[in-house]
Amino acid sequence: MGLESLLVFLLVGGVAGWLAGQIMKGFGFGLIGHIVVGIIGAFVAGFVLPIIGVSIGGGIIGSIIHATIGAVILLFVIGLVRKGR
Repeated sequence: MGLESLLVFLLVGGVAGWLAGQIMKGFGFGLIGHIVVGIIGAFVAGFVLPIIGVSIGGGIIGSIIHATIGAVILLFVIGLVRKGR
């Protein structure tokens, strides 16, 4: 993985995590937290979306949308776990 790929990877994760935090109010994790949530969200979406038959186009915008959907799902599950305590 080249330096450019790594920077794009981190940028997409950060934007997706920030967007998910804006959509799911009450989740502010800071820059590193947003990047982590966005990256984990991309993995979640990569698993969940094909199962339900949803396909999002390619490119950087498609990647951001994909990761944001997964991050929202992740934050929703985290919210359920927090309330269950």
